[in-house]
Amino acid sequence: MQKYVGAAGAANGADIDSALDRKAAVRRYAQHCTAYRLPSLWRAGWQIASTLLPLLALAALVVWLADRSVWLAVILTIPIGGLVVRCFIIQHDCGHGSYFASRTANDTVGRLMSLLTFTPYMLWRRAHAQHHASSGNLDKRGAGDIKTLTVAEYLALGRWARLRYRIYRNPAFLFLVGVPGFFMILQRLPWGHPLPLKDCWKSVIGLDVAILVVYGLLALAIGLKALAILTIPTLIVASAIGGWLFFIQHQFEETLWDEKKDWDFQVAAVHGSSFYDLPTVFRWFTGNIGFHHIHHLNSMVPNYRLQECMADLPELAHINRLTLMESLQCAYLTLWDDQNRRLIRFRDLPTQQQ
Repeated sequence: MQKYVGAAGAANGADIDSALDRKAAVRRYAQHCTAYRLPSLWRAGWQIASTLLPLLALAALVVWLADRSVWLAVILTIPIGGLVVRCFIIQHDCGHGSYFASRTANDTVGRLMSLLTFTPYMLWRRAHAQHHASSGNLDKRGAGDIKTLTVAEYLALGRWARLRYRIYRNPAFLFLVGVPGFFMILQRLPWGHPLPLKDCWKSVIGLDVAILVVYGLLALAIGLKALAILTIPTLIVASAIGGWLFFIQHQFEETLWDEKKDWDFQVAAVHGSSFYDLPTVFRWFTGNIGFHHIHHLNSMVPNYRLQECMADLPELAHINRLTLMESLQCAYLTLWDDQNRRLIRFRDLPTQQQ
C-alpha cells in the first residue's frame, strides 16, 4: 500500500515536495473520474433485476423449507443476506443521486430498497453525506464513522472508559453485536442520530410504519415462523457484512487522518479509503463498493461504473490495495498513532500504557 505523508508530517523540503506531488496526482485522479458520472438506465435496471429476482426466488425457497428443514432454510439466508447487501449498495447510490439521472427515480428506488435493508433512506442519505464531507478529518469524527481514538485520547481515559472502548473495538462485539444492533434496533428509533430530531423522526418512523404494514401482511400470508426464519438471520448476515465493509474501507494500517488545518478533501478521499480487491463473486454481491477510494473521490460515479473507471487509469489499482486475506489482519487495528501516522493495535502500545 502507498504511504501518505501528510502536511503535518512534512518536516523538510523533500516531504513538502512529496505532499505537493501527491496532491497534484489526486487532482488528476479527480479529473479522470468526472468522465464516469453519467448514469445508465439500462445498467441500473439490469442490476436491480439481477438482484431482486434471485432474492425473491431464494426467499420463496426459504419459506417452503421453513416447515421441512429449518437449518437448510437458515443456511440459505446467507446468500440472501449477500443480496440484501447488494440492495443496500443500490440504496446507497440512490442516496448520492448517482444511480439514475432522475432524482425522483433515485428517491423512489432508494425508499423501496429501504424496506429490504431496514435502513431509513432519508436519514442515511443525509448522515452519509456528512461522512463523505468529513472522512479523515480528526476534528470532525463521529458522522458515520467507526469510533476511532488517537493514542493520546486513549491514554487520557480512565480504566473503565478504556475497557468500554476495548469492548466496543473488539471484532466479535463490533460485527456480531454492535452492527446488527445498530441496523436492526437503533435505526428503528429516531434518537441518537447526528441530525435534527424532526428529520430523524420523519425518516425513521416513516420506515418503521412501512415495515409494520409490509411485513405484517407478509406474516399473514406465509406465517410468523417462516417470516422470522427468513428475516432475522438475513438481517444479521447482511448487517455483519455491511459493517465489515464499512470498517475495512477506512480502518487499515496506512489510512489517513489529519487535523482540520492539514485536511484536504480529495487527498483524504483517495488515501484515507481502501481499494478492497475482492474476488469477483464477492465484488458482485457488494456492488463494487470495494473501489472505495474512487467512490469517496467522486460519489457521483455509480457503482456499476467504478470498475470501468479504475480500468482506464490503472494506477488507481495500486493505492491502498487490500486483498481479502490482508484485510483480516486489520480487524484488530484500534488506535490512530498520530506520531507515526498509522493505525495500531492495543498491543502496539508500551506495556505500561495498555
